[in-house]
Amino acid sequence: MTTGQAEQTPFAFFTVAYLTRIGNQCARTLNELLKGLEECSDASIFHHTFQTLGSHHFLTEGFSNDFAQWVLASANRDELAEQLAALDIRDYLSIAELRNDLKRVVSGYCLRYPNYAGQEALEPFYFCESVEVTEPLGLTVNNLREFREGIGRLSHASFYFHFISSRLRLHLRTNDFSMWLENSLGLDTLANNVNRIDVYTNTLDSARGSLVRLIELEERKA
Repeated sequence: MTTGQAEQTPFAFFTVAYLTRIGNQCARTLNELLKGLEECSDASIFHHTFQTLGSHHFLTEGFSNDFAQWVLASANRDELAEQLAALDIRDYLSIAELRNDLKRVVSGYCLRYPNYAGQEALEPFYFCESVEVTEPLGLTVNNLREFREGIGRLSHASFYFHFISSRLRLHLRTNDFSMWLENSLGLDTLANNVNRIDVYTNTLDSARGSLVRLIELEERKA
């Protein structure tokens, strides 16, 4: 365990609801998708990649980011869909980097296959954002034991807010739980291990289970 200087502050859990806001951009062709990727907000990129993980976790077919899914299902371009799906969101520390690679893949495909780039898809792609409506859950914790018990009581939406959605606010580098473990409790190693829980392949429940097990291991060290 690595323990540094920490300013002890409580952790307040929030409950949250998400509203999907459809923007004024849509794409009917691959060329228009590329233009949309250049112009849409960071929140839209995040929505169609990180924030769609929850809805795609239990799919048996298709891809876990909306761009790849639309290219597969509506534009009928399997090769490009696979290239977009191969971009692993775990590798990115900024939305700008992720946006650049999405653009690079789509642009490269359009240059190689200009006859496909202007073909109209079966359905348009609408660039969206998730609007968070948050409210304090009325649950505040001060130590690791209380934190572990609080994690077990969270709804999927609350866990998602603190563990995945928070990454947009924190520039993809970490999550609310790791920030508190490091900055308030001084548990740097635990914070790093929590942040390495794979948001890409875990369901919300299995991610929660991994988090609880890491906390229990830390408690046994005390």
